[in-house]
Amino acid sequence: MATWKQLLLALVVIVVAATAWIRFFPGAHDILARWELDWTYAATPPSSTGSLASQNGGRNGAGRQVNVVVLPAAMATINDRLQAIGTGRANASVIVNPYSSGRLTEVLVESGAHVDKGQLIATLDSETEIIAQDRAKLALQDAQDRLTRVKSLRASNAATPVAVADAEVALSNAKLALRDAELALERRSILAPIAGTVGILPISAGNYVTSQSAIATLDDRSSILVDFLVPERFAAAVKVGAQLAATPIANPSDAYTGTVSAIDNHIDENSRTLLVKATIANPADSLRAGMSFSIAMKLPGQDYPAVSPLAILWGSDGAYVWAIENGKAKRVAVRIIQRNTETVLVDAAITSGDLVVTEGTQSVSEGGNVRIAGQEQPANGAEGS
Repeated sequence: MATWKQLLLALVVIVVAATAWIRFFPGAHDILARWELDWTYAATPPSSTGSLASQNGGRNGAGRQVNVVVLPAAMATINDRLQAIGTGRANASVIVNPYSSGRLTEVLVESGAHVDKGQLIATLDSETEIIAQDRAKLALQDAQDRLTRVKSLRASNAATPVAVADAEVALSNAKLALRDAELALERRSILAPIAGTVGILPISAGNYVTSQSAIATLDDRSSILVDFLVPERFAAAVKVGAQLAATPIANPSDAYTGTVSAIDNHIDENSRTLLVKATIANPADSLRAGMSFSIAMKLPGQDYPAVSPLAILWGSDGAYVWAIENGKAKRVAVRIIQRNTETVLVDAAITSGDLVVTEGTQSVSEGGNVRIAGQEQPANGAEGS
């Protein structure tokens, strides 16, 4: 193909592409106006999609009113409801271990029984400790008698002050030895460290146990703690003391009210979530540790204007909408916050009730007069003003 033919073909392609861009790109007129080439927009023949502009006599800049369809903006709230899945655990849970090794002689509780704090659970063999206690008592009595004799001798100058001091030290050591023996004997009795319910007993009387052996597990179920994760966008909204609703997933018909009792001090960098702990009262003892809960919280949220998706247009400087103010079009820049099925939430200088153009946007210009379709009178009350 000859060179002049190639150049001619390229020129035709460029002209067609430029014409299509001018007619169909929403921000083309604004860009051409900044380049002082907006005459090309008027010179471009209207497309089939520009029937609304043709009915209005061309561009709004000619002084005629443009028919448009509008919808009022509304206010919508987002991030006002939090839902999460949490895992329950007992208010306090303790695995009871003996202080020392020995033969388990007696278990005084049964699985499922409720015990009070300090209640005797089990005992270990204690013959050695009883003997050590008796020996300590004899040593204490001997030290007391010795101190009495030394003081009598000191009264007649038959004993030195040093001897009296040594006897007093020996008495103090004997008292400490007795306390040590009594403590060792006391620790052969295994007591409940908290009030709670006894779990399944893992061991029975007659077994030899060490300080690592589990004698029983106690759960304080007077209240249930629920741990759940909160997305980081809710981190600033969740506060200690805030109320929430907790529903056991296994029993959706039951609903409980709880409060946020603790919030972690950092966001997990892997999951981008915040650990939160809630407390649920359990007076009927119907909840168990390990249960899963559906957590629902109402939060203040953020309010944003909501407009129709048809109202969103795009220009070289970003998204915008055409708002109607006193019968004239006003271009309002918007920042899209959230897209929904029927609305788009935006951050813009728009309030609830403001009229936003949804159809006829291609024929609207800044400050141009508009006529709202379906109204007998123009939006500003005087046609052509």
